[in-house]
Amino acid sequence: MLYQQIARNKRRTVYVMIGFVLLVLLIGAAVGYVFFDSYVAGVLMAVVIGGIYMALMISQSTSVVMGMNHAHEITSADQAPELWHVVEDMALVANVPMPKVYIIDDPSPNAFATGNNPEHAAVAATTGILDKLNREELEGVMGHEMTHVRNYDIRLQTIALALAAVISMLVNIGMHSFWWGGGRRNNDREGGGYIQIILMVLSLVVVVLAPIAASLAQMALSRNREYLADAGAVELTRNPRGLISALEKISNAEPMKEADPSSAALYISNPIKKKSMANLFSTHPPMEERIKRLEQM
Repeated sequence: MLYQQIARNKRRTVYVMIGFVLLVLLIGAAVGYVFFDSYVAGVLMAVVIGGIYMALMISQSTSVVMGMNHAHEITSADQAPELWHVVEDMALVANVPMPKVYIIDDPSPNAFATGNNPEHAAVAATTGILDKLNREELEGVMGHEMTHVRNYDIRLQTIALALAAVISMLVNIGMHSFWWGGGRRNNDREGGGYIQIILMVLSLVVVVLAPIAASLAQMALSRNREYLADAGAVELTRNPRGLISALEKISNAEPMKEADPSSAALYISNPIKKKSMANLFSTHPPMEERIKRLEQM
């Protein structure tokens, strides 16, 4: 059951990531067609901007994300013995290098992993998670984060953040062009026939709905990663009860005070919003469903 779930989630992640990339290209084509008279130019623009932005994000992801979330690095076991040794143990079991360890001064229990690859990974835990969780529960949480590191989820999420930013950038470029002269290009096509009009309308719809589509794609990718990391934590610890108990405590906690919204998908639990009618639009799957899956293992 465990390995079947891991394999299924990996396949779904690949499908979502392919869809995300295609979405970026589609939006680039729509922006190019509506505002620059050429869908090819839009696709090329999307590829160039996306490539540059992803390269920058991947090369600097750890320092950028930790800075945005006000995390400070600890460099020895003396500073936080239990956290340090649990991270060390889980990294050993997961067969990945010991990541850098950070602490966030916040009473709400939460944690995340980030980085480019297992050799340049980092994990962060709040002071709240260190205060409220026992060692067994902390092992479950860090097993979850080590699974993100081992499976290169940390790089995948960095790419997803970059793609979402690229989509927003493309839409902004298109709208800026519209207000500063794009309308004249559109007027030139008014006599182009019904096909051109239909293509124009469809392209405008794609541009308008692009931010929502990007959020949904990022949400689907993040949710899938969380299920996979939960299963991986059980594989590493051989103890689903530890993570179940940890998730129960985390789910009943208050939101974090200064978590960066753009980093919310990285955390083991959404640090910004509590239960909302937007389970549909949440970056994390419902905690009840995650616990239910763990109980079936």
